[in-house]
Amino acid sequence: MSAVHALATTRSGLHRAAKTERLEVRATAEQKELLLQAAGLQGQSLSEFVVRSAQEAARRALRKQNVLELSARDSRAFVEALLNPQPAGPQLRQAAARYKAFVSGQ
Repeated sequence: MSAVHALATTRSGLHRAAKTERLEVRATAEQKELLLQAAGLQGQSLSEFVVRSAQEAARRALRKQNVLELSARDSRAFVEALLNPQPAGPQLRQAAARYKAFVSGQ
């Protein structure tokens, strides 16, 4: 998909990205009927409903992948570790020295 978006002017004068891309989907008759019913309940066409639903699902999947959610207890432990870090032990110091030698090309 291109980073450049074509703009279209709506009747209200607002600009939005023109829909220039196409998706094809195969579904069973039962799936299509379910989607049609849900789209109708929301006053949307089947295409609008499918695209919006897929977009919402994609955003949830990306957010789940990119956002770390912690319990209150784990959150406190994380902040405590950031504010009061433990001194590096010998294994960590050795790993850091190996990494430094590796990235410097030695």
